[in-house]
Amino acid sequence: MQFTAEQIATFLGGEVVGDAKVSVSNLSKIEEGTPGTLTFLSNPLYTQYLYTTQASIALVRRDFEPEQPVTPTLIKVDDPYTCLTRLLELVDSVRGSKQGVEEHVHIAASAQVADDVYVGAFAYIGERATIGAGSKIYPQVYVGDDVVIGNNVILYPGVKVYHGCRIDNNCILHAGAVVGSDGFGFAPQPDGSYKKIPQIGIVVLEENVELGANTTIDRATMGATTIRRGVKLDNLVQIAHNVEVGANTVMAAQVGVAGSTKIGAQCMFGGQVGVAGHRHVGDRVVVGAQSGIPNDVKEGMEIMGYPAVQKVEFARQTVHIKRLPDLNRTVKELRQEIEELKKLIQK
Repeated sequence: MQFTAEQIATFLGGEVVGDAKVSVSNLSKIEEGTPGTLTFLSNPLYTQYLYTTQASIALVRRDFEPEQPVTPTLIKVDDPYTCLTRLLELVDSVRGSKQGVEEHVHIAASAQVADDVYVGAFAYIGERATIGAGSKIYPQVYVGDDVVIGNNVILYPGVKVYHGCRIDNNCILHAGAVVGSDGFGFAPQPDGSYKKIPQIGIVVLEENVELGANTTIDRATMGATTIRRGVKLDNLVQIAHNVEVGANTVMAAQVGVAGSTKIGAQCMFGGQVGVAGHRHVGDRVVVGAQSGIPNDVKEGMEIMGYPAVQKVEFARQTVHIKRLPDLNRTVKELRQEIEELKKLIQK
């Protein structure tokens, strides 16, 4: 399907600079743009590529003025990145959508599945499970007994949702995600062994949550492990039992949060961050990649390192660490001078 610059600008509320009739049928990165594609410029670091790209249309900010001739027609918008997202949503919506129930599917007689739900081959839907309207259950998905899944939820191949868990409207779970596996609870015994503590709680994913591939959310010992609305978790994230993650918080790959920790709203965690159990992280906290958090963190802080400290302090520590060899040499020289002074005084 092709769209003209004029049509795209109308859809985005933008202003066309150049040939309004030029058309595109695909998207491209600005540094790899080819004729017939649309690209975008959001990061100023990529401005140089606007003058060499062969893309037919480019989204730019309203206040952008080119310093050299450009090949593409420009569409000026308030936020190119957000507008690109809208275009990607449009492209995704016109793709062929899966429908119906495929062969070799098990749906329990007591389950309630909306008429327009897609269920792929070899999926399993357990007793008393509920699947809301417009949801898509891809092949080899497991939905346990008493699971409640809202409207327009997407469970990609291999997702596992254990018994009793709840997934609200518009959530997306990517391949291999596991919701509701047992929390890591074991009681040490006198003989050195460990006795398993039954995990009888559930997991609740509120609306508009997205889980990356192979991310795992453990069920609560009692009560619920809760992922609040709008949370986005990358691939291979581990959320332990009874954790609460606040609304619109994002976590990059390989973050691990230990049991009973409370994460605030609108936080940003870089990759491989580790958070100790029974901690509290306030709202709007930003955590640098590979940081370790053993203590509570106040709202609005930017931290990094291990143990994690304020960003400015971590940068200062890093500078001092680089200077340690010079400092060591200086200390040795001063020590030698002191010894020589001592000898002179003794004489």
